[in-house]
Amino acid sequence: MKGLLCSPLPVLLVLLLPWEAQPQLAGPKCPTGPLDLVFVIDSSRSVRPFEFETMRQFLVGLLRGLDVGPNATRVGVIQYSSQVQSVFPLSAFSQREDMERAIRALVPLAQGTMTGLAIQYAMNVAFSVAEGARPPEARVPRVAVIVTDGRPQDRVAEVAAQARARGIEIYAVGVQRADVGSLRAMASPPLDEHVFLVESFDLIQEFGLQFQGRLCGKDLCAEGRHRCQHQCVSTPGTFHCACNPGYQLAADNMSCLAIDLCAQGTHGCEHHCVSSPGSYSCHCRAGFVLQQDQKSCRAQDLCNGVDHGCEFQCVSDGHSYHCLCPDGRQLQADGKSCNRCREGHVDLVMLVDGSKSVRPQNFELVKRFVNQIVDFLDVSPEGTRVGLVQFSSRVRTEFPLGRYGTAAEVKRAVLAVEYMERGTMTGTALRHLVEHSFSEAQGARPRALNVPRVGLVFTDGRSQDDISVWAARAKEEGIVMYAVGVGKAVEEELREIASEPPELHVAYSPDFNTMTHLLENLKGSICPEEGIGAGTELRSPCECESLVEFQGRTLGALDSLTQNHILCAGARAGGRRGTARTPAASLTTHWSG
Repeated sequence: MKGLLCSPLPVLLVLLLPWEAQPQLAGPKCPTGPLDLVFVIDSSRSVRPFEFETMRQFLVGLLRGLDVGPNATRVGVIQYSSQVQSVFPLSAFSQREDMERAIRALVPLAQGTMTGLAIQYAMNVAFSVAEGARPPEARVPRVAVIVTDGRPQDRVAEVAAQARARGIEIYAVGVQRADVGSLRAMASPPLDEHVFLVESFDLIQEFGLQFQGRLCGKDLCAEGRHRCQHQCVSTPGTFHCACNPGYQLAADNMSCLAIDLCAQGTHGCEHHCVSSPGSYSCHCRAGFVLQQDQKSCRAQDLCNGVDHGCEFQCVSDGHSYHCLCPDGRQLQADGKSCNRCREGHVDLVMLVDGSKSVRPQNFELVKRFVNQIVDFLDVSPEGTRVGLVQFSSRVRTEFPLGRYGTAAEVKRAVLAVEYMERGTMTGTALRHLVEHSFSEAQGARPRALNVPRVGLVFTDGRSQDDISVWAARAKEEGIVMYAVGVGKAVEEELREIASEPPELHVAYSPDFNTMTHLLENLKGSICPEEGIGAGTELRSPCECESLVEFQGRTLGALDSLTQNHILCAGARAGGRRGTARTPAASLTTHWSG
């Protein structure tokens, strides 16, 4: 095989088979053109009898694939050990059968290894015109194939250089214990095409296959005998094996091994490296997710990845998560819901963006989001009242504060709301909120009752009209404003709409699918901290009953303060006693008059 210096050629399964059952090099004879070919065979004592027999059969098989004849390929064979013997010269035979009989009758010399002497003989005698070589002016290629199994006992470099200078192309085939340095010193350049090293005489057939292909110009890959696992790459007279991407050639130069990039230690994976042919991928341990760099890992936020069901806040801790409730509320036995906030009176109006940028499928998510807020509230005529307004290029009250008295009714009404589309007139919507939504005609309770008024604006983009005037007016009217932005909502507008401080009244989500996490902050903020109990009757502070109740509480407080003052003063006076009209008594007289 090309470039197999010091590398074993592929094993052909010919061991111990009779010659007739072995793969034959013979086939249709190739037209090589005129060629003078001399085989220089090592028959020293180190070549054992059965190895010599294999080499003999190799020569016979090689001859069967050549176009032998006086005007085509002339073949000569010499063998050597401590001396050189001509088996038959180039001019001896013109028929292949005669050559085969001479090769089969060959008897090994079984002495030393004088390779240099054999090269000199080939140069001076075997390739001489007298021995049958065609004259130099005929320009017929002269090729010598040296087959040896050991280290030469004489010098080869100088005599081989002389032979090459005379135009002899030398192939050096080493078997088993052959010395690679000597092979390279003998062979013609390029060395990767003229030096071969095989493990045993049984494998010398592989050289014959390539040598025949080089002489005949065959596509050895197309013949199908290359045994390459993946790809066979054919070059004139030879071939080599190649591997598919992600694989590398094994030591036998035929089979392919997957390249384990993970084993090289340069993958950079934080947790696990999983190798695949020519590539790899990084994986994370359970409870972690792969970052955008496809190498590092971070703890998985299960709160965003699963339907956790936490009513207020979900906290991820890698492998799991747990639910939390806001201050003042406790987690229920289900581990997800919180006890309801202090039942209180709130008038809540929600402004929902119905512009075309929201899109129908996202508007359905907005309605579900609104109903999740409603689930948290104590909806009743005496408790929390809910109104809903949708806006786009115009404003439409979906239902006012005083229409529905239960959460179930509110939620059904929300689901029935139809998407408006068109523009985004947030300023107009804020004006409607101030002038109409919190009017008593729309169901808002009188200001005298001090029921908190809360406005929640939900939008996904920049307003197409000015919001500053009516955003300020809403807060001047005592409305606690919350701003919820999604997607392309503008932070400056959200802050302008919201009450102070903005960090408690502004919420944002990058997309509609993940906005449910905003509920955590909104629920805790909208829930009144000090609401009036749901069972408490709302009365005007100017009514007589309210004044009497206020008088009683005030007198009690003043009397307690007075008693403390008298006790302290008495102690300082050494127990002095006296009667005096208390401030409480004076206040009682004032209210009685």
